[in-house]
This record gives sequence, structure tokens and C-alpha cells, in this order.
Amino acid sequence: MSRADFYARLARLLRPRGVALVLDASGEPLRRAVAEGVDVLKPSLREFEELTGEKGCEEARLPILARRFIDDRRCKILILSLGAGGVFWMSASESGRLVAPAVAVKSTVGAGDSMVAGIVLSLARGRALGEAIRYGVAAGAASVMNPGTQLCRAEDVERLYAEVGVAPSTR
Repeated sequence: MSRADFYARLARLLRPRGVALVLDASGEPLRRAVAEGVDVLKPSLREFEELTGEKGCEEARLPILARRFIDDRRCKILILSLGAGGVFWMSASESGRLVAPAVAVKSTVGAGDSMVAGIVLSLARGRALGEAIRYGVAAGAASVMNPGTQLCRAEDVERLYAEVGVAPSTR
């Protein structure tokens, strides 16, 4: 087994057990895992462009490309990180665009990880998908407010949650 194949093998092992795989990876490991299909996929815009072969993808194309990913069973839920611009997300039945709150950025290290953690925690607590993603955006924004490798603080996430903007649906 190669490192590049790890997530793909994990997807194959988890699927028959009914265990959801949430993936935030890049490069060849991401490409191979997506070929197997994952439950939740959280690429950056650059990673998504590499997966789709559409460099410089305009935001208006995101719903079309995301729908293809879902219809082709590459993922059940796509959460596309747009950095400071927030996220575009889509599932089989709903989609949305969330705008991140404006915060002073001290470090971007761990922001994506914090976003994924916020989403997974919210889903585990029974929140609806859109609300869980909103919580994840708040966690990512709270993370960049801290220097170095410090991650988000719960009080910052809770405060920023109310500031996450909901953009009109691009579906």
C-alpha cells in the first residue's frame, strides 16, 4: 500500500461498515479517494480545480461541477473552501453559499482543519447540514485570529457563528 492510496483504501473499508468518511486532503491521495467515493469532501478551490481540470473556475460554474461530483457518487456532500470568501456547499438535496466573517488574520495554519472539526462536531450533535457548515465556517474564521498553530477558541466560534453571512443560493 502506498501513501497515495491510503484514503482510497479507507473509503473501500468503511463503506460496507456504514462509517462516514470526511476527507480534507490534497494531491494524489485526494484524487484516488474521490475515485472511490467519500461521504463528505472538503477541498480548497485550487484542489477542486485540479480534480475537475477547470483552472480559474468561475463561481457560477461551481454548482454545475459540484452536481457532477455528487451525481457521479464521488461524494455525498461537497464543501468547497473559498478561503476568506467562505464556502460553497452542496448535497443531493440542498446547497448554499456562506460568507466568512471579516476578522484580523494572524495565521491561516489549521483553519481548514478547524472548519472540518466544527462541521463534524455540529453534525455529531444533530445540527442540520447547513447549520453545521455555518458552524464550521465560524470555527475556521476563529482559528485565523490566533497566531502560529493555535486553533480556535470556543467563545470566538460561538460569537462568530452569528456573523457568518448566508449568500443567495447559487444552485
